[in-house]
Amino acid sequence: MTVSRGRWPKIDQDSGIEDAVLLILEWLGEQGVGAAIRVDAERLRDQKPAWTFTAGGGPLRQPMRADGATAHECLSRALSYLREAGVDVPF
Repeated sequence: MTVSRGRWPKIDQDSGIEDAVLLILEWLGEQGVGAAIRVDAERLRDQKPAWTFTAGGGPLRQPMRADGATAHECLSRALSYLREAGVDVPF
């Protein structure tokens, strides 16, 4: 984990992972990982998992992608995949 730069607020664990997404993206960037989360309106309209998280670079050996029906589901899967790849996100 990198040195805290004084901007990490305490996260309310009961409010959902969505509240930490910008901190997660920023932390990943500091590790050399490019990452993004997006929602696809067409997939949402077609009742398919519309949320997608992608990441690559830095300590990741290969790019990864996680999809979900909600932002929470998508981010939970992404964090699980990142941890399996050896990137221990501190949120």
